[in-house]
Amino acid sequence: MKLVLFDLDNTLLDGDSDYEWAQFLIEKGVISRQKYERRNKEFLEAYEAGSLDINQFLDFQLKPLSEHSRNQLNDWHDEFMQVKIDPMISNAARQLVLQFKDELIAIVTATNSFITGPIAREFGIEHLIATDLEEQGGEFTGRSVGEPSFKNGKVTRVNAWLNDMGLSFDEFEETLFFSDSINDLPLLEIVQKPVAVNPDPKLLSYAMKNNWDILHLHPRKKQ
Repeated sequence: MKLVLFDLDNTLLDGDSDYEWAQFLIEKGVISRQKYERRNKEFLEAYEAGSLDINQFLDFQLKPLSEHSRNQLNDWHDEFMQVKIDPMISNAARQLVLQFKDELIAIVTATNSFITGPIAREFGIEHLIATDLEEQGGEFTGRSVGEPSFKNGKVTRVNAWLNDMGLSFDEFEETLFFSDSINDLPLLEIVQKPVAVNPDPKLLSYAMKNNWDILHLHPRKKQ
């Protein structure tokens, strides 16, 4: 059996679900455009540059979850899936996942589990390794729990997930990780077959130097 790991944002999705969730809330008037939009773009740019402070970002991103009921958030998420996420899921991405339907598959993402859980289910992927959220009485507190699934944290979280199942990397016939981002270099470097998917400039350069596979899954966006 193979172990097949997928990043989510800008890899399986043709876009960034974390960024689009905040934009969705802004467009609905749930959070202030003046207060949130500029910061949302700044965090996205920092992520793309490989310089994101994950703790600062989580404080920003998770605060709105603590200000509304779980039922209301779930209703908004249903709409978010239709308006923002469905257009970012291509047939090519669905077919890529289906290629590995008989293998052990997981999405490994820094984006929180509230946003990404329904997206993983839409892809038919059972296992999700995401940044986990603290809850009290079924409601979100606005804080994360455990190690965020980001940079080296992805390696830690994947190893813990495998260990919980009594497995390890060296037990698989082949290990693969698909990602677009230089932030994912720690996990890309420990699998047998790293695949750069529509990679950012830094990852593209690194992948070419190391003769990694490069997959153009999504059409190039006009600048």
